[in-house]
Amino acid sequence: MAVVVVTFLCEYMNVSLGMGYGSTLTPLLLVAGFLPLQVVPAVLLGDLVGGIIGGFSHHKFGNIRLDFRRDEELLKRRLWGLGYIPSSLDSKVIFILTVFGSIGAIVAVFFAVSIPRIALETYIGGMILLIGLIILARGNRGFAFSWKGLIGIGLISAFNKGASGGGYGPLVTGGQIISGRDAKSSIGSTTLAEALICIVAFVSYVLVKGDIHWRLATAITIGSVIASPLAALTTKRMRTGNLRVVIGVLVTVLGALTLVRTYVLN
Repeated sequence: MAVVVVTFLCEYMNVSLGMGYGSTLTPLLLVAGFLPLQVVPAVLLGDLVGGIIGGFSHHKFGNIRLDFRRDEELLKRRLWGLGYIPSSLDSKVIFILTVFGSIGAIVAVFFAVSIPRIALETYIGGMILLIGLIILARGNRGFAFSWKGLIGIGLISAFNKGASGGGYGPLVTGGQIISGRDAKSSIGSTTLAEALICIVAFVSYVLVKGDIHWRLATAITIGSVIASPLAALTTKRMRTGNLRVVIGVLVTVLGALTLVRTYVLN
């Protein structure tokens, strides 16, 4: 029951603000005595199921608009390398984050072992901190939307997650805002895109490891499922300007804590 409650709180924060699930839940479960190879696939499954429900809840409450029909021929020609482009803007963003996020995660597998841990954590913490400061410095002033910036965010954030297990939500949510996206749309897109990337990761664990701690995974999934619709409704009811400030502060704090943990607590 305790795992369900803790997961509920972590997933509520994740779906309502676009960050804080894995980076909070994973260390708590490790402290509770679970082994890393028990925790990681269980957290991935919870994020997968909760994220899909959360993403479609964001759609239901109007935070994002999902439409995965094929887009007009002109845009398909402009982005021909992706093969398939969905119709609505939010669907395009989720699609691109998922495609390039998968590439970033795969690349991370090959490079993570050769990167010193302190260098990797410094890079992730510094980047998250910088994005948070930029969001706060800009205030309520708008950003010009950039597809190139969005692709870069998808690659870098998934590389971070594949290399260290964290650093995805703050970068994708905050990075989308810097790329010109609305705060609510950024949260909804991050929620669903992360869930889709978790499908690949969880299936890989099942194929490679096989032995999943299903009792833990079930408890985590239950907490995630209960929290997701309520969190999406919370996002709907928050003012966009206030939400941008909250995200800016939270991203800044997470970046600073990552650097403190790297240089002070280790």
